[in-house]
Amino acid sequence: MIISTTETLPNKEITAVLGVARGSTVRARNIGRDFFAGLKNIVGGEIEEYTKLQAYAREQAMQRMVEDAQKMGADAIVNVRLTTAMVMQGAAEILAYGTAVKLS
Repeated sequence: MIISTTETLPNKEITAVLGVARGSTVRARNIGRDFFAGLKNIVGGEIEEYTKLQAYAREQAMQRMVEDAQKMGADAIVNVRLTTAMVMQGAAEILAYGTAVKLS
């Protein structure tokens, strides 16, 4: 599966647009991470626990988007975007979406 943030792919022709492929996950903080994050907040610096949590969530959302595109019979997903939204205190949704296409 080709995944691109651009609208077109070099040396490829888009022959059909199949629709929007999407994948999402909702992740919540946990007390262990919050404790270490609180300490980092005092001394400053990157909160590595949250960085890892967000990276894992992005990868999961991307994989679910690919699975959605595969169900449509897509060869590629173009114009891919990621968004984040708070769904409740301490929990955020990561959404990956793009246009599922067939290539020649």
